[in-house]
Amino acid sequence: MSSRFAKITGTGSYLPAQRVTNHDLAERLAKDGIETSDEWIFSRSGISARHFASEQELTSDLAVAAAQKALEAAHLSPDQIDLLILATSTPDNLGGFPSTACVVQQKLGMAHGAAAFDVQAVCSGFAYSLSVADAFIRSGAHRRILVIGAETFSRILNFQDRTTCVLFGDGAGAVVLEASDEPGILATAMHADGSYKDILCVPGRSENGALQGSPYLVMDGQAVFKLAVKVLEQVAQEVLEKAQLSASDIDWLIPHQANIRIMEGTAKKLGIARENVVVTVHEHGNTSAASIPLALDTAVRAGQIQRGQHLLMEGVGGGFTWAAALVRY
Repeated sequence: MSSRFAKITGTGSYLPAQRVTNHDLAERLAKDGIETSDEWIFSRSGISARHFASEQELTSDLAVAAAQKALEAAHLSPDQIDLLILATSTPDNLGGFPSTACVVQQKLGMAHGAAAFDVQAVCSGFAYSLSVADAFIRSGAHRRILVIGAETFSRILNFQDRTTCVLFGDGAGAVVLEASDEPGILATAMHADGSYKDILCVPGRSENGALQGSPYLVMDGQAVFKLAVKVLEQVAQEVLEKAQLSASDIDWLIPHQANIRIMEGTAKKLGIARENVVVTVHEHGNTSAASIPLALDTAVRAGQIQRGQHLLMEGVGGGFTWAAALVRY
């Protein structure tokens, strides 16, 4: 009996049309008496621009656009997908239901009855979703899975707080996974530690029809940075060991695009050269669960990533969560 693997057969991504530069943000904040600059933002994050969704665009709309491109690349129609997993922290509806995955299913015109659900692990959401999808395919429960990361973080940013509002953007990325006799996803790992739940969160909640607390993202940047570099190296080493590979076998590191210093710090600890790191943070900002699939698709379509190469994808996010996936593309 041959082994069953999950293989990426198509990638896709989508960015809203509105590109917001650091200069644009500085002008917006200046109207409220808040000082910042392109140099201040770029030197701390490596970000030059990001994209914001229009008032008419929902997270599901971004997800659908990315999914359609991934399906086209895989030469599949929506009704051939038997499971849809959507990673997001910014669902279409308050309370998160119906799941945005179900909304995307309807908008894609997928066959009725195919399973669909959201995964909430913030910036680790896509890596979590890959791990879940891999397990479903290996078990034989599903054969073709659409995995999407999509976010509209611009709607939970406090533009009175220059330390957070300059970091995030909106976007979506997607991959199609299919059952294969050839190795695809070689190893995955997921972790969480709720004792760090307060260093990156949206503390508000709905109670009796009214908002209690803040609806905006809050972050302890120094605490996140310190923890992120530590756990990203650990989870990378974990999947390398599971796959019986070393860092020298990795063709491309595709990290969560949060901050260039975190990305470079992780690569350095792993001994992976800077030129082997896929970097899109300068143009996309931090798009949370969308950042890894966005970066993946960007590099695939640019011809950087080739079939047969080893890719190490890893993310860390609020919760505190972290995860990685080692893939033979």
